[in-house]
Amino acid sequence: MLRGGSDRMWSMTLMMVAVTCVTAVGAFLLPWPNATSWPYVIASALIHTAYNLSLVQTYRSGDLGQTYPISRGSSPVLVSLGAAVFAHEAVSVLSLIGIALVSGGIVSLAFQRGKVGADFLPAALATGVLIGAYTVVDGIGVRLAGSSLAYTNSMFLLWSVTMPPIFIVLRGRPPVYTTAQTASALTGGLVSLLAYGIVIWAMQSGAMGIVSALRETSVIYAAVIGRIFLKEELTPRRIASCLAIAMGAACLAA
Repeated sequence: MLRGGSDRMWSMTLMMVAVTCVTAVGAFLLPWPNATSWPYVIASALIHTAYNLSLVQTYRSGDLGQTYPISRGSSPVLVSLGAAVFAHEAVSVLSLIGIALVSGGIVSLAFQRGKVGADFLPAALATGVLIGAYTVVDGIGVRLAGSSLAYTNSMFLLWSVTMPPIFIVLRGRPPVYTTAQTASALTGGLVSLLAYGIVIWAMQSGAMGIVSALRETSVIYAAVIGRIFLKEELTPRRIASCLAIAMGAACLAA
């Protein structure tokens, strides 16, 4: 929904407005997370804010079918390494095979007609780093929070309220959007809240590397969505790259 918007910065802002409305109500209905988790709540909200800006830049510079697999495909590698360092989660031989497959798929996607897609690669990789960072932070934080729902609501509330002021500072007046465009962006915000809320819930009791790896099999769906709804080219080479990333993610999960 973000990639298909005519003004991606404004679409992202509308997504965050929807999240703010829902989580503001949740703040009155849900318990607060334990005090020990609040440093992670704040850190995650700040990283997510940087992720918003990086994601907007990523989708400005490349097709969804290219940028999404690189951003999402690189994160299981980073999450597995970060979880091993900060949460003492083991990295097995099969995980190393998965890392190699994911990395190989990313490298193949980075080449277009024999050269690196320098226009989108830096932003896509930066987005992947931020995804890895906030996933590890949230994986540790939710285990200290006492409730995944309380942690998710608090983090999303702090994260979402940052975007409207950023838009005003950077852009000023919002563009004219149709009702359909506005509804699409608002819906995207609610979907993102639900989707990542499930990830945080899963990390409360599951290994971060496994949860992240299973999450990133979505590269296959993203390529198909980009082809059907955004009319992006889906070449055999891109399909093979996405499959390699998905196979790597499956190895990490196993």
